[in-house]
Amino acid sequence: METFSSIECFVRSAEVGSFAEAARRLSLTPAAVGKSVAKLEARLGVRLFQRSTRSLTLTEAGQLFLGEVSASLHTIQNAVANLASAEGRPAGTLKVSMGTVFGRLYIVPLLGEFLQRFPAINPDWHFDNRQVDLIGQGFDAAIGGGFELPQGVVARKLTPAHRVLVASAEYLAGHETIVEPDDLKNHDGILIRSPQTGRVRSWQLTSRTRQHSPLTLKARMTMSDSEAACATAAQGLGIALVSMPFAVGYLDAGTLQRVLPDWYVDDGNISIYYAEHKLLPGKTRAFVDFIIEQFAEQGLGTRFSAL
Repeated sequence: METFSSIECFVRSAEVGSFAEAARRLSLTPAAVGKSVAKLEARLGVRLFQRSTRSLTLTEAGQLFLGEVSASLHTIQNAVANLASAEGRPAGTLKVSMGTVFGRLYIVPLLGEFLQRFPAINPDWHFDNRQVDLIGQGFDAAIGGGFELPQGVVARKLTPAHRVLVASAEYLAGHETIVEPDDLKNHDGILIRSPQTGRVRSWQLTSRTRQHSPLTLKARMTMSDSEAACATAAQGLGIALVSMPFAVGYLDAGTLQRVLPDWYVDDGNISIYYAEHKLLPGKTRAFVDFIIEQFAEQGLGTRFSAL
């Protein structure tokens, strides 16, 4: 059992690159984690980490050992967690990351039914538009779009991630008619900054017939959130390029209307992400299956499509 604890300390330290952070996640002291790893190194007869006052990096032997034991450790921990579930039902703290507004609009409303089905699960939900380190930060799942897929993480598609051009009737009535993408260069744009880089991306429009054209809107203003861009466009201040999940409410209400409705930006998919394990924790499996089921039943994949 002591060896198992030492291996857990080693894996956690390797994942986060710090004895102190590993200790925080394991509810131990940094000294206890360092001592446990040192005992493991002594038992194995090799140095697993290169230590300095500023960094903790794996040696070649440490990288090899991590690759051998990491997946097995997670499998054992998941098996223990599943057996410890309340009367065999999914249980425990469910740590999930999701976009701030997307989560509030489409995931939070599902919480009541989810807890009715799985009352022994305790949600710990984090709302952030940036990609998290799913494994390193200890998340069970994340929901979002445009994420890089790190090794050991799988994605299940929920809906296409389409962006569309929207404006108020007031704005369109007071400006030059837009017939084709090139006409956009004469119009004020409400553009979105990437939460990861802080930059405004160069977008390419795609038509229903699969033609392509660069987006030539003038950057009149920039926002870091599609919901804010929709609210700004609704004031008649310009044309916004926004994600469909945020636009649909405004489009349904008639507050905004599609500009160039045969054109859109294909930004991949909105997916649910989780660590790939041979034995997935019951709480994570329950959440993933529930969210996929709800998106299908509510037809959100079709509703969020620009086609």
